[in-house]
Amino acid sequence: MMNLKIVLIIMLSMAYQSLLAQTGGDFKAIYPEGRIPNTTTGKVRLKEESVIGQDGKERISGVSIPTMRYYAPDKSKSKGSAIIICPGGGYAILAMSHEGDEIAKKFAENGIAAFVLKYRLPSDLIMADKSIGPLQDVQQAFKIVREHATTYDIKPNKIGIIGFSAGGHLSSSAGVHYNDIKIENLKNTSLRPDFMLLLYPVISMDTTITHGGSRNNLLGKQPDEALVKYFSNETQITKDTPPTLLVHAEDDKAVPIANSKRFYNALQKNKVSSKLITYPQGGHGFGLNNKTTDDKWFDHALEWLHQEGY
Repeated sequence: MMNLKIVLIIMLSMAYQSLLAQTGGDFKAIYPEGRIPNTTTGKVRLKEESVIGQDGKERISGVSIPTMRYYAPDKSKSKGSAIIICPGGGYAILAMSHEGDEIAKKFAENGIAAFVLKYRLPSDLIMADKSIGPLQDVQQAFKIVREHATTYDIKPNKIGIIGFSAGGHLSSSAGVHYNDIKIENLKNTSLRPDFMLLLYPVISMDTTITHGGSRNNLLGKQPDEALVKYFSNETQITKDTPPTLLVHAEDDKAVPIANSKRFYNALQKNKVSSKLITYPQGGHGFGLNNKTTDDKWFDHALEWLHQEGY
């Protein structure tokens, strides 16, 4: 007979996740209250702050409680697919508007259910192991969306991920470490993204090409070499890594394009369906619109998703 405690945990989780699955404009917590994993024993909580910059873009810092916002597609346009969105920000802040909400609206307009993930930012103050905190949150997001695919009117085998900059690192981590489960998963739900879209992503922790701020914030200034290799995601690819589309500008000074090229080359070596779109200019952090070109990566992404069956 199943342990009573396990039964109660399952019932609590189901009731909580059903609440989360309801549509709405607000962010909703992805863990039941008091059950956020990997927290320090104290009750330290960072002060979450939202700042609108002079560029009109929202940036959020101090995330202690991970949440998710759902953008439902028009039912007449629905493709039965969904995408989880990880904004960038060097694992220090979240570029919530131009790499989160704007992206979600665009996908929803095109028939793809979208979920913006406000993941915890690595911090020794609130996490026992800050290196796995964001990965736990993205795994929990996949668990929720996949277990409630019927509620969202999507197919459980058509749930992917998109990430920008450090959010691209988190997304690719979800794609290569989905079998290394960091959360409670009593139903053994698959946490594997069905596809990945990576925009000017941090991929490697190799100091010759990484983004120093992302590496330091996630791993610390003197990380163990095993941890560096684990999170150098170009070294973790197998034939089962999800199909991937990468987009990067050649003149990106913050995150060298070598990150995308290494990941793409490893995907090709392992015969994983993949595509790399490069632009001569555009720099870093352009979100939906690379102002140096009339070419729209989002249009290519929709075409690629269609070709891949999503």
